[in-house]
Amino acid sequence: MPELVFFSGTMDCGKSTLALQIEHNRSARGLQGMIFTRDDRAGEGKLSSRLGLVTDAVEAAEGFDFYAYLVAHLSKGGRCDYVIADEAQFLAPEQIDQLARVVDDLELDVFAFGITTDFRSKLFPGSQRLVELADRVEVLQVEALCWCGARATHNARTVGGEMVVEGAQVVVGDVNAGDDVGEVGYEVLCRRHHRRRMTAATARAAALSPDVLPVPAE
Repeated sequence: MPELVFFSGTMDCGKSTLALQIEHNRSARGLQGMIFTRDDRAGEGKLSSRLGLVTDAVEAAEGFDFYAYLVAHLSKGGRCDYVIADEAQFLAPEQIDQLARVVDDLELDVFAFGITTDFRSKLFPGSQRLVELADRVEVLQVEALCWCGARATHNARTVGGEMVVEGAQVVVGDVNAGDDVGEVGYEVLCRRHHRRRMTAATARAAALSPDVLPVPAE
């Protein structure tokens, strides 16, 4: 039976790499898939991995209707054996409903990839709807690591290396960017350091600071 599968994890855990691997494995067996993405770091209409792999994709912008797009594609004689949707956390809940309808009515497997929570540890609406509707939720086993070496479980937004907890939910950036003043970046942290708002940059700054003030010799 076709399934809606949600592959989730933190940033930097290989979601897009797995999406590209699934595409490669199925296309090598003669299957044809349709790849969708939203706000990829490589630009509009691209699915990219931090390993440097990039492929073309359909940009699923705000208001995009997955079900209508695929029905039109199939009605014109196009072929589609499965669907890949990357950056699914950015999708609206109604777009996730459309993906579920693609599985149920068009009988296509849909593989959705995305992070579950934002930089404030709040669920993305798209990810929340996927958890509610998916036939399976697969947590990726490639562990991203916090700067301290512990397993990273939280996504942090940084500006100039400092963690921020306010602002728009979606601001496109990249992991381990943002040390420059005013530059927005993202970093994965363990829960402890996310709670303490301690990024790699602030940890380095703390390590360089003396623990106590020097006492002048008499």
